[in-house]
Amino acid sequence: MSLRTKLTVGLSFLFFIIFALAIYSSFDIQGLSRDAEKIIKDNYDSLVYCKNMLVALDDMRTGISSMVFGSNQIKLSDYYSHLFETSKSTFESSLSDEKSNITEIGEKDYVEELTNNYNLYLNLSLEILRKGATSGLYFNDFLPAYASARQAVIKINDLNMQAIQRKSLSTKHNAGNMVDAMAVVGAICMLLAFFYFWYFPFYISNTTAYLAKRMKELLEKNGIEMKVGTKDESFVLLQSINLLDQKLAKMKGLEEILRE
Repeated sequence: MSLRTKLTVGLSFLFFIIFALAIYSSFDIQGLSRDAEKIIKDNYDSLVYCKNMLVALDDMRTGISSMVFGSNQIKLSDYYSHLFETSKSTFESSLSDEKSNITEIGEKDYVEELTNNYNLYLNLSLEILRKGATSGLYFNDFLPAYASARQAVIKINDLNMQAIQRKSLSTKHNAGNMVDAMAVVGAICMLLAFFYFWYFPFYISNTTAYLAKRMKELLEKNGIEMKVGTKDESFVLLQSINLLDQKLAKMKGLEEILRE
C-alpha cells in the first residue's frame, strides 16, 4: 500500500469518526426533542381543556345562582342566561376535545365519570331554569352535582400533571444517559483520533529518517562526505540525492572520457 493510500485511508477514517459522532449526537438530540414534544402533545392539551371546563362550570353555576336568587330585571336575566349558554357550549366543546385526547391509564374512567356527573349537573341546571329552584333542590342536589363535576375535572387535571412530572423525570434520566453515552463514544473517538494523529506523523517521520540514514550510509560507502547541518530528515534525504546525482554525473563523465 502506497503512502498516499495510507494517508487517504487514515484521513477518511478520521472523517468517518467525526461524521458518526455527529450523526449519533443528532439522533439522541432528536429523541429528546420527540420526548419533550410528546409531553406537550399528550398532556398539556388536557390541562388546557380542564382549565376551560373548570371555568365553564363556575360560570354555569354563577348564571344559575344569579337567575335564581338575583334581580328580576330583564337585561340582567338575559346576561346570565347568555353566560350560562356560552359556558355550557365551552364546557361541552372542551369535554369533547378531552375525550379525543385520552392518553393516560385511568384517564378514560375519569372522563366517563366526568361525563356522568356533568349530565346530572346539566339536567338539574335545566330543571331549575324551567321550574325555578327550591332551597332543597338547589342546596341538596344542584350544588353537590356541581362539586362532583368539578372534582371529576380536577382528577383528570391531576392525572395529567402527574404524567407530565413523570415523563419529565424520565426525559431528564434519558438525557443523563445520553450525555454518558456521548461521553463514552466521544472518548473512544478521541482515542482513535489521537492514535491516528500520533501514528501517521510517526510513520512518515520514521520512514523518512530511515531513508535519509540509508542514503547517508550509501554515500559514505562510495566515498562521498556529507555534512549534515539540520535535523530535517526530508532536507537530509534531498541533499543525499543531490550528492548522489552529482557523483553519478561525474562517473558518467569519466566513462565518456575513457571511451574517447
